[in-house]
Amino acid sequence: MTVGLIDYGRGNLHSVDKALSCVGCRVERIRTAAEFKAAEAIVLPGVGAFGDAMNALDRMDLRGPLIDWLQSGRPFLGICLGYQLLFATSEESPGVAGLGWLPGRVVLFPDSVGKIPHMGWNTVSFRPESGLAPESGGDYFYHVHSYYPDGVPDEFTACTTNYGGVAFASGIRRGAVAGFQFHPEKSQAAGLGLLRRYFDSVGAPAGV
Repeated sequence: MTVGLIDYGRGNLHSVDKALSCVGCRVERIRTAAEFKAAEAIVLPGVGAFGDAMNALDRMDLRGPLIDWLQSGRPFLGICLGYQLLFATSEESPGVAGLGWLPGRVVLFPDSVGKIPHMGWNTVSFRPESGLAPESGGDYFYHVHSYYPDGVPDEFTACTTNYGGVAFASGIRRGAVAGFQFHPEKSQAAGLGLLRRYFDSVGAPAGV
């Protein structure tokens, strides 16, 4: 499967590119709307601030093509900040509109969780109906974030993580669209396994 990796200067593209290649995807970097045509799936990575990322997408005229892709129902995967951008708003950047594909909003962890950001390995529990669960039903993945999606409907929640008593949707699945708050590309065998299951579930098996 040919995967278009959005290159907007807001993600660790090398690690994501390498992980996608490891599961058999053919990766093409996307910097313009015209380059969407060659892709069978889109991956939107991201690190940094919500508003800065959306401003970068707007400067490159990629907001519209991304929304069109999401509305078409074709495979799309958001990672970390790329997952948060699927929502309409974030407390991190008041007044900045996200892609608005998912109900809910992105909020800051409360002080009660202890240390912010949430950084390191944590258990992720998958819902069997997501089609993304490992045989064990859960696994450890690497997280780095201070904000999380709140108010995600159960019907779109693919997996959950608990940090400091706050349980949140650390992954979503809406048709062929998925997103993860944690970093599959930094999560070793568990992350590669998740990427394989996702791409297997949305079309041709990875590597074909």
